[in-house]
Amino acid sequence: MAGKLYGIGVGPGEPGLLTLKAKEILEGCGVIAYPVRKLGEGSTAFDIISQVVDVSEKSVEEFLFSMDPDDSVREKCREDAMNKMCRLLDNGEDIAMVTLGDVGVYSTYMYIDREIASRGYDTEVVPGIPSFCHGAALAGIPLMIGNEGLAVVPVAKENSKLLRQALESFDNVVVMKAFKSMSLIASTMEEFGIPLEGATVVSNVGMEGEYIGPIDLDRQYGYFTTVLIKKNKGGKDI
Repeated sequence: MAGKLYGIGVGPGEPGLLTLKAKEILEGCGVIAYPVRKLGEGSTAFDIISQVVDVSEKSVEEFLFSMDPDDSVREKCREDAMNKMCRLLDNGEDIAMVTLGDVGVYSTYMYIDREIASRGYDTEVVPGIPSFCHGAALAGIPLMIGNEGLAVVPVAKENSKLLRQALESFDNVVVMKAFKSMSLIASTMEEFGIPLEGATVVSNVGMEGEYIGPIDLDRQYGYFTTVLIKKNKGGKDI
């Protein structure tokens, strides 16, 4: 009997925020896996779960998904990874693939899940706490309240149009992976008449360089940086 593939959201970084269901499945799977862009680079998600799950008797597998600009290289790499995963499943191994935050939020795993399911294997997605929910809790601010709406957009530097659309249409906006985009975010907020006090930066929580506070254009931010924008905080409605 073939094994089952699980996509496990491990939460934003603090091991205690791993769900009980995720921990139970991780303890029951013989293979713990994670996607990498380069072999040997490791996995923050794996580092998180290894603090609360005994992985000493488990097979730990990394699956390479190259970011090479050559389409043929990326496609071959993806095919090799899928075939390797299917061989493990055919051997009856249950695989838990771990990913930061929630599996459904900008995660490589959902591409994998779709492909493996299309080949006839059983899969299951196990949600985790998204980083922006954790960030809002740490900052002590609501993501939404009353009848407010919320938009989540990716890196502002590459999606300035999307950021503008979100700020125009929603009361609250989450900008993920924003570490190189602070100047753009600040100038776009100014364009819409939103004071900088309406933004809260949550960066590298639980890691070196942790920062939770207002936008500081002179500060260097780590890769795990999210900006929470509340249009009506400290300023006029728009």
